[in-house]
Amino acid sequence: MNDPAIARNRPKAAFPAHGWLGLGLVALFWWLNWNLPGLRTHWAFFPLWLGYCLTIDGLVYLRRGTSLLKRSWRKYIGLFLVSAPVWWLFEALNARLQNWHYDGAEGFSPLTYFLWATLSFTTVIPAVFGSAELISSFGFMGRLPRGPVVRPDRRTTLIFFVSGVAMLTAMLAWPQVFFPFVWISIYFITEPVNIWLGHRNLARSTQHGDWRPVIALWLGVLLTAFFWEMWNFYAYPKWVYHVPWADFWHVFEMPLLGYGGYLPFALELFAIYHLVSGLLGDKDQNYVQI
Repeated sequence: MNDPAIARNRPKAAFPAHGWLGLGLVALFWWLNWNLPGLRTHWAFFPLWLGYCLTIDGLVYLRRGTSLLKRSWRKYIGLFLVSAPVWWLFEALNARLQNWHYDGAEGFSPLTYFLWATLSFTTVIPAVFGSAELISSFGFMGRLPRGPVVRPDRRTTLIFFVSGVAMLTAMLAWPQVFFPFVWISIYFITEPVNIWLGHRNLARSTQHGDWRPVIALWLGVLLTAFFWEMWNFYAYPKWVYHVPWADFWHVFEMPLLGYGGYLPFALELFAIYHLVSGLLGDKDQNYVQI
């Protein structure tokens, strides 16, 4: 994680052009998504969320003098490319869980639905990582106390991996009971693999009691989740949840307890991205600066 003191001493940057572009996209497509009649979110979702990603990236650059897009536009595009298949993984698991469906999807052919959905899914990872970097730019993150030490030793990583496989198996076998494991099992499986392969992993920080990257991801994904759920509320098509034993106290469409699933989900995104980038030969595993 970047030293907040160093970040504070950098010359103040101006809000970049791509940040203004992002604000314009958000303003326009938020209005269109909530006000036009009939099916519209399938084409409004991507520019709305591209606007979010660019706006957040612009704010990070304003505060830190660096950002995901400014460091490497090629890797920034790579975040979008990795994002779509990652979310399709969760869609595949949901085929067993049936925890959410898309109201309005029946208006599309299977191929058309796949293409629009894939385009929308590209924005998940850049939105979460950009939000996590924004959270990391605030001074309170540097003042957080040390937390529990979790070392990437052989015993711990094996426990993580076996637990992840057990959770995934239980979830697929008894989805009505163990459906929350979809938001943690993939991380427990992927994190040890990254450790064993020498890819970037969160245990590099937690072995020193430094939980700031984890907390940045948690707070970043909650910020993103607020906009996901809010913008979805008046959207069409839209997602609707079906949660067996926690379907109460809704905040927008999401049950309140469901927001807890976003926390491990952010860790899963971080682990999967670094597994993929590592396997593709990316030697610079510090591109995401949280």
